[in-house]
Amino acid sequence: MFFLFILITFFEPSVNALLAFMENAPLLVVVMAFFIFWIVCWLPIATISAILLNWQPPKPLQPEQKMPLLASLYLLAPLILWGVSWLTNKSFLDYGFVGNLSTFGSLALGFSLGVASLAIVFSGQLALGWCSFEKTNFKLLLPILLQIFLIALLVGGIEELVFRGFLFTELAQDYPIWAAAAISSLIFALLHLVWEQRETAPQLPGLWLMGMVLVLARFAANGNLGLAWGLHAGWVWAIATLDTAELITYTGKASDWFTGKNKKPLAGLAGIICVLGTGMIIWFFSRYF
Repeated sequence: MFFLFILITFFEPSVNALLAFMENAPLLVVVMAFFIFWIVCWLPIATISAILLNWQPPKPLQPEQKMPLLASLYLLAPLILWGVSWLTNKSFLDYGFVGNLSTFGSLALGFSLGVASLAIVFSGQLALGWCSFEKTNFKLLLPILLQIFLIALLVGGIEELVFRGFLFTELAQDYPIWAAAAISSLIFALLHLVWEQRETAPQLPGLWLMGMVLVLARFAANGNLGLAWGLHAGWVWAIATLDTAELITYTGKASDWFTGKNKKPLAGLAGIICVLGTGMIIWFFSRYF
């Protein structure tokens, strides 16, 4: 305890100076500090994980290798964000992360809306003969539903806290709301290239539009991230479940421009319609959220 007291006393002037700087720091410094700290802190964990998983870049990541790396990156984000928010004298409340019953209600509503919107889009494609439903794979669903649900909640929650919470809030201090939404959505889309460039590139317009709709969802919920979190998690859960259980097979009767290149809905017109339609629903019914 005495040694700790000496350390605190010794570094107190530097800590106070850092606090004073970060509290009044330009927007770009705060945003860059978060992303740099996030990556720097994650790199040692990623290196050790890569060795244990026997992954040697530039080999592509297999799904069983990607998941531990993704989990470690996402679980680290709230800790880094807490540190940056402490330095800037803010809290998660400022970023729309509120722990109350209203948030959980919005989360459930958003999740239901996300799943329903994709169900409508895929039902339309099934009716048009663009894809077929593999009923024989239905038995694969039960063992994976809970696992994918928890992953979807984690991914949706962390990405909303970082992009629609922290990044959008910081940008909105110096830019008009529409510009802050557009820039944060662009960064959100581009950072998806880190994992898979070939499959992600055609999805960039769809990912950007998805980011804009999720910003709208935050506004509809009076700044609360619950609705955006649920919507994001619902989309991730539905797509991941369909892909993992291989429930959908495309028939080739429609162009990839409609169904999505590389079997990714956001890389096609169907996914764009799904996101736009969801945005319109949120816009028209925002008074009830």
